[in-house]
Amino acid sequence: MTSGADRSAATAECVADFEHAAAAVLPPDVRDFVAGGSGAETTLAANRAAFDRTFLVPRVLRDVSRCTTDATLLGRPAAMPLAVAPVAYHRLVSPDGELATARAAKAAGVPFTVSTLSSVPVEEITAVGGAVWFQLYWLRDGARTLELARRAEDAGCEALMLTVDVPWMGRRLRDVRNRFTLPAEVRAANIDTGGTAHLRPTAGSAVAAHTGQAFSPALTWATVARLREHTRLPLVLKGVLAPEDALRAAESGVDAVVVSNHGGRQLDGAVPSLDALAELAPVLGGRCELLLDSGVRSGTDILRALALGAAGVLVGRPVMWGLAAAGEAGVRRVFELLAAELRTSLGLAGCADVTEARGLRTVR
Repeated sequence: MTSGADRSAATAECVADFEHAAAAVLPPDVRDFVAGGSGAETTLAANRAAFDRTFLVPRVLRDVSRCTTDATLLGRPAAMPLAVAPVAYHRLVSPDGELATARAAKAAGVPFTVSTLSSVPVEEITAVGGAVWFQLYWLRDGARTLELARRAEDAGCEALMLTVDVPWMGRRLRDVRNRFTLPAEVRAANIDTGGTAHLRPTAGSAVAAHTGQAFSPALTWATVARLREHTRLPLVLKGVLAPEDALRAAESGVDAVVVSNHGGRQLDGAVPSLDALAELAPVLGGRCELLLDSGVRSGTDILRALALGAAGVLVGRPVMWGLAAAGEAGVRRVFELLAAELRTSLGLAGCADVTEARGLRTVR
């Protein structure tokens, strides 16, 4: 690691510091791939706006001298109510890629979610140790998808997370304008399907073309039932925004849902994830665990999500910014900052732990 990277990790005091540091070192097309959303990026911006307009009503005269961020996610202990979101191709931003991120997640005591489109094979990531979940895209070859699920289970993954909001990739205009193409040294290590993503297109995004060929647009509730029968692991559905879908997920034997609009990268104009959580949590009534992603940038954001009914959050872009700016040390620092901010926010809100946080009122 360079001395500049060391300084980035040592001097960062919030996630935004890493966002600025990453923007300074990443090639413009890679920066856009990580940061961008679909369409006019309305939902991308709305995700942050939803957090910014959600205010907490703190309680006072409570003993917070032993304030802790300890949590339980999918029945397993975690050092805070946070997991690394599934993000494709970590080697786009750092040579060690997912291995560095997984080591940092293990050190922080939080789960790491391996993407189907990871640039490192799942077996190498689980060998790092720590809690590892596996995110599954349903491929056009269903039997091959089930083989991939079994492979993740055999590798030691502790949960399967089926992404349900990508029949095909949203139209991400930054990638279209850049004609975004994967470099030769970065590949989808778990499902290598040839060189489509590496062939520079005459128009559009090579990565979008690749996923269009690989992913099935015919994913249905029957598919969820098929996967539920196939695995003994906890099953999570990622990309749920409608209360009706969350209820059906619970009825289908799903263990958790991730309230998510894919970070503003799929349907532009979709409801912000935090707003959907506020509507969905009371309807679901604890029938299965609720997680949230899209727009989380601070420990106070985590507290807001807890107050609105989430058991925890997934964090994606901040992890990639830390990885780009300072490798493994950068990701570790991102987790340190989020943990410190969460503990500070918990105590200032009069909550000794994350369970008490779920009793906070919010004003929106």
